[in-house]
Amino acid sequence: MKAVVQRVTRASVTVGGEQISAIGRGICVLLGISLEDTQKELEHMVRKILNLRVFEDESGKHWSKSVMDKQYEVLCISQFTLQCVLKGNKPDFHLAMPTEQAEGFYNSFLEQLRKTYRPELIKDGKFGAYMQVHIQNDGPVTIELESPALGAATSDPKQVEETESGTAKGLHGSWHLHAGVGLAIQVSRLSRE
Repeated sequence: MKAVVQRVTRASVTVGGEQISAIGRGICVLLGISLEDTQKELEHMVRKILNLRVFEDESGKHWSKSVMDKQYEVLCISQFTLQCVLKGNKPDFHLAMPTEQAEGFYNSFLEQLRKTYRPELIKDGKFGAYMQVHIQNDGPVTIELESPALGAATSDPKQVEETESGTAKGLHGSWHLHAGVGLAIQVSRLSRE
């Protein structure tokens, strides 16, 4: 599973010229579901998205608060194109979960978000529809997340994740920081020790 999370001041989704969903401050999540995704990856991604610290705290300290900490909104969009593999210059989507399975899986993802957070603050697009997604990126801040790969091992022992109890767990995988306009972080192969 892959997710592109953008910190936004507002975002909305339009289908056929009609706005079907909109949020104010919060995060917009573009979600790509793969053939191999299971409930385990779903739960991992929900936890990562809702606890991702992309907001500042009351004293202005950056990267301190999550969307849940701030009680902001979440707009989710299913986007199978995140599972693209290029064959030359042509996109190939054979790694994406087929539509028939993906719709139920995506609905389970939304349900898990709503169970974990406040249901009224979780909005979404229209699965399988041709949508126009309007995103006012704040920063800009864009973070790419990828669910853990089976058997992943860490190459950097300095990577740690703080759990809710304040204890540290190792993160398996690599972080890639990209300079330029804003900040993008790709987190790959995350798992708990």
